[in-house]
Amino acid sequence: MLAVMLWMLPATMLVSAETTLPRIIKNGEPVQHQQEQQDHQWHHWEDVQQLKEAAPGWMTFINHSRGYQLTVPDTWEADMSLSAVRAVLEDSETRLEIYYDNFNRTVHSASSYIAYSRGFLNNRQDHQVESRETISVDGMKVDFLQWRRTPMTAMDADRPYYAKAVYVKNSQEVYTLLFKSAKPLENHREIIDSFRLTETTATPGMHVKYQPVERRWNEATQRFYDHYFINNEEMAWGIFESSAPRNFSPLTQLENQLNHQFRFLLLYKNLGSDFPRQELINARERDRHVVLTLQTEYLDKSLNNRSLYALLEGEHDQLLEAFAQGLKDFGDPVLFRLNNEMNGDWCSYSAYWASMDTEVYLASWRYVYEYFEKAGVNNVIWVWNPHDDSFPGFAWNHYLTYYPGDDYVDLIGLTGYNPGTYFPGEPWRPFHEIYPPLYDEYMRLFQHPFIITEFGSNSHGGDKTQWIHAMFYHMPRFENIRVAIWWNGIDWDAAGNPGRIYKLDEAPEYVAAFREGLSRYKTPPLPPIPGEEADEEADEEADEEADEEADEEADEEADEEGTTGDTESE
Repeated sequence: MLAVMLWMLPATMLVSAETTLPRIIKNGEPVQHQQEQQDHQWHHWEDVQQLKEAAPGWMTFINHSRGYQLTVPDTWEADMSLSAVRAVLEDSETRLEIYYDNFNRTVHSASSYIAYSRGFLNNRQDHQVESRETISVDGMKVDFLQWRRTPMTAMDADRPYYAKAVYVKNSQEVYTLLFKSAKPLENHREIIDSFRLTETTATPGMHVKYQPVERRWNEATQRFYDHYFINNEEMAWGIFESSAPRNFSPLTQLENQLNHQFRFLLLYKNLGSDFPRQELINARERDRHVVLTLQTEYLDKSLNNRSLYALLEGEHDQLLEAFAQGLKDFGDPVLFRLNNEMNGDWCSYSAYWASMDTEVYLASWRYVYEYFEKAGVNNVIWVWNPHDDSFPGFAWNHYLTYYPGDDYVDLIGLTGYNPGTYFPGEPWRPFHEIYPPLYDEYMRLFQHPFIITEFGSNSHGGDKTQWIHAMFYHMPRFENIRVAIWWNGIDWDAAGNPGRIYKLDEAPEYVAAFREGLSRYKTPPLPPIPGEEADEEADEEADEEADEEADEEADEEADEEGTTGDTESE
């Protein structure tokens, strides 16, 4: 294979201006062996970057996997762990994220990318444009935008000063430089002007493997987690039925038709909601478990133009306090899904509405998590749940850029729907085109247990019965998916007509297909705590002994009565 020369500095170490030895980042890691650094060779299938000395105080970063180079301060560190998504160069004050997008075979183009990525500017309260112009660099048209946003003191390393340069390689390919800084930007124009295209001689990759950390849950929550997500040999099923667990009547009717009891119930709450204490109690009394989804937005979309900023400014601390204290008082395990589908612009907590900056989302997740920690909540299992299809489908909106970190996530949620063809531009998606590739991708990246937090198939545009049969056919191969929750609802169009009908009881044939598939699953309920079980057995034994003593006394009395009667009779 073709070998290519390069020099490189480590991906995750500070680069010293005095360093003279060439260094290499290969497959996300700095090359440590001196001989390999001096040979500076690689194969085309490897992921390779290079840093080398430039003018005093500067160094040249060459990304051979994406075909570009530019000059940056020599004190910046490089992170190539998500090389297939972005390159990161930063110091303690300034961060530069570099993205490449190819829009071939998508609905996007270079021009639509530039226009659509400005959606956050509609919020003029928090975003102030400082400069906007079109320039030329190395023969390429470059769209330049500079702005600042409201500072967020709740962010550990807030960088509210931004600049963005989009290099248009052609109508379908763009490179984006996104600058973020804790202070007004300096030298960013020099960096933008230094950008050059180079030959692509390597292959970008993903160099991460996320894994869960040990928790200090209460005993009941640890047993629950072990039972359903570690030791359970078969997947458990759940459902979203809008009335449950507030009212179980519709769900009971459905379960009777299916001859199956769903162990998990999906429940939604938002900024206008009270803590669902009674609903959790209702579920517990019927031996069900709740996936509590909290979306930090209002049902009235006009109130959501600064969703993440308001959360970080403490505007919703009273709600967080109510939820934290309510969950703590409830005591039993609850799956807590915060701000799901964040990589979709239909969610006001997406980075699309927050300066294209997924770090704002990360800060909001950690803000809520730490709020719960300080309240002493030890019965919550945290579910992180992107959508399988990022929209907009831009590299800066990639779902992995929203991952809060292993310390903040217990379960990985999967969500992928077959939306049907009711709405223009939406295709019929067979089950095998959604979940097998999604599952395989997640298995390469995460060691957490998985849960399908919501999914379903529309009936408009294809054979829903066949889709359900295919779902049950494929499910057994997904050994790491421990729970699957069907979303039994409807998405309506603007005129109030049903657009995406995901209800499984929409027609008898769907119920029959589901009943047949569910007949293979007999997930037992969570057994009682060993101590409680012993107590129950002791109580039962005591009751039996009491019953036996009562029976003996009754027999003796009967014998006495019988003897007396005989005597009297005689």
